Amino acid sequence: MTLHPEIAKFLAGLPAPAEGPLDPVAMRAADEAHVAPPEERLPLHAVDDVTARTDAGEIPVRIYTPAGADRHGVLVYFHGGAFFLGSLETHDHVARSLAKETGLKVVSVGYRLAPEAAFPAGLDDCYAVVRWVAREDSGLAWDGRTLAVAGDSSGGTFAAAVAARAHDDGFDRITHQILYYPSLDLDFDVDRYASLRENAVGYGLETAGLKPFNAFYLDSGADPADPLVSPVKRADLAGLPPALVVTAEHDPMRDEGELYGRRLREAGVPTTVSRYEGAGHGFVQHFSWLPEYRKVFEETREFLGRR
Repeated sequence: MTLHPEIAKFLAGLPAPAEGPLDPVAMRAADEAHVAPPEERLPLHAVDDVTARTDAGEIPVRIYTPAGADRHGVLVYFHGGAFFLGSLETHDHVARSLAKETGLKVVSVGYRLAPEAAFPAGLDDCYAVVRWVAREDSGLAWDGRTLAVAGDSSGGTFAAAVAARAHDDGFDRITHQILYYPSLDLDFDVDRYASLRENAVGYGLETAGLKPFNAFYLDSGADPADPLVSPVKRADLAGLPPALVVTAEHDPMRDEGELYGRRLREAGVPTTVSRYEGAGHGFVQHFSWLPEYRKVFEETREFLGRR
C-alpha cells in the first residue's frame, strides 16, 4: 500500500531540514511549540503532575486517571524521541488516549534525556517508576493485577528493556509490554534489515537520519551490543511478558520490530505483531487522529484484556 495520502500531504509541506549538527535545545523547543493548549486536550477524570520518589531519585510523572475507582490497573508509558527529544507535554495526547481507551490509569514518565544525562539514566528512571508503581506507598492504588509497560519508538526500546530487566531481577509484576514501532537494534548497518533500504527515503524518518538522531544516546555510553540498548540482541527471550508489537509499513525500523516479535513467539511468549499499512514511523504520535490509525488504541485495549 502507498503512504496514506494525509501523511504524504503533511510530509510534502515540511520545510527542508536545517543544515549542520542537530541542536537538542532548539529541536525540543520546536516540538513543545506544537503542543495543544490544555483546553483543547481530551478530558479525563483527573490528570496530575507528581514526583515519583524512587530508588533512582525523584522523577517527574504525569498520572492520567480515566474514571473514579478505588483501584486501577496501571500502564506505565515511555515517550519516544530518539532518547533526546520528547516530554510529558509532547506526548500528552498519546497518554490521554491510552487512558481513555484502555480504562487503565496511565503513568507517563518524564525520564532524563541524552546528551545531558548519560546512559543508563533514562532507562534507570523508567525502570524505577515501574517498581514505584507497584509499591503501596506510591499512592496510585494499583489493583495488583494489570501492570503494563508501553512506549513508542525509543520509548518502545525502554519498554522492552524494562520488561527484560524486571525479569532478570525477579520482579514478576509486569503483565504486558506494548511496543509501538520500537527501535530495537541500534547497530545502524543498512544491510541488517530490508526495511532500512525499502523505506530509506521519502516516508518521514529516513535511514540516513537514524545514526545522527541516536548519536546523543550512543555517545553517552549506550553500547549497541548491549541487550538493554538493543533488545533484539537478547539471547533468551523466554519468560518475558506477553507482547504487542506494532509496526508501520513505511518505517525503516519495521523489520527489527517484526523480527523481535517472531523471536518472542519462538521463545514461547504470547505475542501479537500488527503492521499498520500506509503508515510511517511516528504515526501513533502524529496521525492517530485518522480513523485507520486510531484503531491502534482499540487494539491496545483488546490486547490488555488478554491474560
